[in-house]
Amino acid sequence: MELKRVVVTGFGAITPIGNNAKEYWENLLKGESGAAPITLFDSTNFKTKFACEVKNFDALNYFDKKEAKKMDRNSQFGQIAAREAIAHSRLIEDNVNKDRVGVIWGSGIGGLETFETEVLGWAASNNIPRFNPFFIPKMIADITPGNISIEYGFHGPNYTTVSACASSANALIDAKMLINLGKADVIVCGGSEAAVTASGMGGFNAMHALSTRNDDPKTASRPFDKDRDGFVLGEGAGCIILEEYEHAKQRGATIYAELSGGGMSADAHHMTAPHPEGLGAYLVMKNCLEDAGVTADEVDHINMHGTSTPLGDIAESNAIARLFGEHAFDIQINSTKSMTGHLLGAAGVIEAIAALHTIIHGIVPPTINHFTDDENIDSRLNFTFNKAVEKNVEIAMSNTFGFGGHNACVLFKKL
Repeated sequence: MELKRVVVTGFGAITPIGNNAKEYWENLLKGESGAAPITLFDSTNFKTKFACEVKNFDALNYFDKKEAKKMDRNSQFGQIAAREAIAHSRLIEDNVNKDRVGVIWGSGIGGLETFETEVLGWAASNNIPRFNPFFIPKMIADITPGNISIEYGFHGPNYTTVSACASSANALIDAKMLINLGKADVIVCGGSEAAVTASGMGGFNAMHALSTRNDDPKTASRPFDKDRDGFVLGEGAGCIILEEYEHAKQRGATIYAELSGGGMSADAHHMTAPHPEGLGAYLVMKNCLEDAGVTADEVDHINMHGTSTPLGDIAESNAIARLFGEHAFDIQINSTKSMTGHLLGAAGVIEAIAALHTIIHGIVPPTINHFTDDENIDSRLNFTFNKAVEKNVEIAMSNTFGFGGHNACVLFKKL
């Protein structure tokens, strides 16, 4: 059976550095940091008092009051990104067959704010079970693709992937495979997360996963820097329209790139720490190259997972050096988490959008906040420190790794 080709025909985003895809890309190139003191709750007693929140967000600018009350912030972000991507791709105007359009979404946690609010409300009620009737529908991780399909009448495959921080990258890979097999013509694919809450911050603080650089939040996310001390929690959503190549051509859609490879692997090592030798990272990139039918020396750019954690950055850098050999030093690599923070389940898709834009525009965004080289990381690697670099990118990869040892990698190719 000949597999069908999969292309990108639209995208949308709402992030800590831009409330649509255009703003997001422009601020990536400028090297803007989205980190700032937390406004969503009182962080006075928390170890970390800053995060990468979505700025100037009012749900009533996107939804009527009744509709907004039925949706967690996580789902609101997802719906907004999907609307932008669907409009960008002109799916509705072109009257596509909605029975052949699916929605696959990724979220690592789901409606954490709703869960926190309802459980704390119950705890304060003297054990009287007075819960909001929308508690469960607002909280569950799979409600976002359901809401998107309801709004547009899409009847194709519809579900959520949950693999911690790899969730939306896994959604992209699932969508690709379904289109490869002819199970859908178009899949609205993305991820969302809204975990900047008291329990979200408190939980990650308890794990010692977050930076505590409260005196200088904007430089706190510093991937590959010797003095990095953890990631910065972010929130938001991204969406990519994936479409079967011939279907896209037939309707005259603008094709931005081909999603030609998807790799998956497991570290099988530790609940939260990466394999010390980067074994899972090595395997996932190797599997992605094989799936795409691409050789290692053809890759021009990698958007790394690069969370700014002491162990993770070393393991991933070592995996790239091992897999790509001498060519590793010719690849323009970066970590856009230095600007957006870590969007958990939404990280994979917003970073895939960044990688896509390097192909479209021929520019690689910087890894900001680099001050001191880490002697444990090969300095010959091109991390695009502090300033964007113009580069003709024919093939771009994006890595996403999650707690539990879940690894996903996607590869885009210029057409």
